Amino acid sequence: MFDNGAMIRTLLLWFLAVLPAVLGADVLLERDGDRIAVSIDGQPFTTFYFGSDATKPYLHPLRTADGTVVTRGYPMEQIAGEQQDHPHHRGAWFSHGDVNGVDFWANETSQRSRGNKGTISLNAIDTVQSDEDQGVIEASFDWKGPGGGLLVTERRMMAFMRDGGDNIVDFDIVLMAKADPVLFGDTKEGTFAVRMATELEEQHLRARGIPRTGRIVNAEGRMTEANAWGKRSAWVDYSGSISGKPMGVAILDHPDNPKHPSYWHVRGYGLFAANVFGEHDFHADESRDGSISLAKGDKLRFRYRVIIHSGRTADANLQSRFEAWSGSGSR
Repeated sequence: MFDNGAMIRTLLLWFLAVLPAVLGADVLLERDGDRIAVSIDGQPFTTFYFGSDATKPYLHPLRTADGTVVTRGYPMEQIAGEQQDHPHHRGAWFSHGDVNGVDFWANETSQRSRGNKGTISLNAIDTVQSDEDQGVIEASFDWKGPGGGLLVTERRMMAFMRDGGDNIVDFDIVLMAKADPVLFGDTKEGTFAVRMATELEEQHLRARGIPRTGRIVNAEGRMTEANAWGKRSAWVDYSGSISGKPMGVAILDHPDNPKHPSYWHVRGYGLFAANVFGEHDFHADESRDGSISLAKGDKLRFRYRVIIHSGRTADANLQSRFEAWSGSGSR
């Protein structure tokens, strides 16, 4: 006999199971002084740091939807077993190593005795807005040389969301030259970057203690640092496992970015960076010049999507997600 009550109960259970997906993930942004915490469905995702003690703004840490941290703790945190190299590799950040000869990449306070160092300092936080679909931060920053001279202004929008069960950050960055000219020099030391958690690094000569499980894969299927470093690609994925759970981070380079597809400064020890400038390094050819010069008032715009995904590269459907995000599938 047909049990109408059982059918109703079954439909109710199904509705309750799919309700979070129907309503979307609830994103909350909360400002506390010089930082903004981002949570999704009540669980911490990341925090945006922009205080006067930071020589550039950064996100730390990045987490998967289940809360696993996928970025290195150092230098913000002391975690046993982590390599304490490159203190300027802070979570996820955007900077460059040669802007009119000024280094905005390796620009920590502890590094200021070595070279011409600049700072990327907050001008204003313009928007902090969140709802059940996404959270948005809009801010402006000043890129200043060691004497305080303004070289570049930056307008940045970051959108935080969850899609397909994965945490995502979209970046839309517009740089404007305030000097005449401004030269973004040819160096591998840049530009849009993430420093991966130790477990997600590839196995490398300096690896000690914590087992490394990571593997670098680009859109052309090239694997490992040896085959992906310095190559051009629309996206790169860095995945492995933490506590036995497979996961990774993908960076997607928008087709409208300068010189798309980007070159990649991606290392087995965990540095993961898109860099369109470093051509003479990437091609091992000193005759190449990948620099970009801007007259005063000229702009450069960069857009990236960062996907913190479960599973390995093959599980993340990155090419289809890249096409959907960028609109390149219809071009």
